[in-house]
Amino acid sequence: MQLNNKFLGFASAIFAAMLWGVSGAFAQFLFREKEFNAEWLVTVRLLISGVLMLLFGVLQKNPDVVGIWKDKKYAIQLVLFSLLGMLTVQYTYFVTILHSNAATATVIQYTGPVFIAIYLALRLKKWPKPIEFLAIGMAMLGTFLLVTHGDIHTLNITPTALVWGIASAIALAVYTLMPVHLLDRYSPIAIIGWSMLIAGIAMSIIHPPHKLEGIWDRDTYLAVLFIIFLGTLIPFYIFLTAIKNIGPQRASLLACAEPLSATLIAVAYFGVNFETMDYLGSLCIIATIFLLTKIKKKVIPEN
Repeated sequence: MQLNNKFLGFASAIFAAMLWGVSGAFAQFLFREKEFNAEWLVTVRLLISGVLMLLFGVLQKNPDVVGIWKDKKYAIQLVLFSLLGMLTVQYTYFVTILHSNAATATVIQYTGPVFIAIYLALRLKKWPKPIEFLAIGMAMLGTFLLVTHGDIHTLNITPTALVWGIASAIALAVYTLMPVHLLDRYSPIAIIGWSMLIAGIAMSIIHPPHKLEGIWDRDTYLAVLFIIFLGTLIPFYIFLTAIKNIGPQRASLLACAEPLSATLIAVAYFGVNFETMDYLGSLCIIATIFLLTKIKKKVIPEN
């Protein structure tokens, strides 16, 4: 039975990461081909997924769906995580796709663990270990190859895309670190459901969901539905299953399937020109995840 649970955990983590990667490619399709903007897509994605996940928690009779609001301290933490973690990681990622492509945006975002390592080193007031220095160096090299193709006099992506990409990596680090105490006390379904809903409501102030833009046809509806259900709701839930069965470190390691799937879809179906330097840069960044996973085991014990 334990072996079956582990297999389910590995399969769930990989499948969730692949769905996330494909959803990024579909977002690129909506931005490029259907003239969508990032604000509307993020708003609708968060609102619908948040409502459905909370509804699922209610059907499961999960007491944390209501209980998370009974303690003022944790309620404040939830709101802050919703705005500074969930909202920023979703929005910066989609805006990076808008200004570059799904493959580049996903790979750059995966430098997030490097910012986590730097933050922990500063907080613990300790110099990074040699393996952490190596990971940081490889992340910088990978980003350099992606952005310049090895030529310091040229940029392969726009400065706007680079800034938003780095912002998405920092947002991923914040998203990973902020809910630690919440997760110790409350169900992930309640935390993710409420944070998505709160973030979606906040985004509605910027771009109300009823203000539709872009070109709407059958392909548009299919892409939007994929992003909401197969790119958000289902992968978030099955990734939680993976964390439960194999622990956060192994699940996070297997999540590197996301940039790989985003790259393959972007190259194969959307005509993104990924050159040798792009692949080398991507491999350098993905390698940092393997290196830093060994460090994280000493900081955050597995379940």
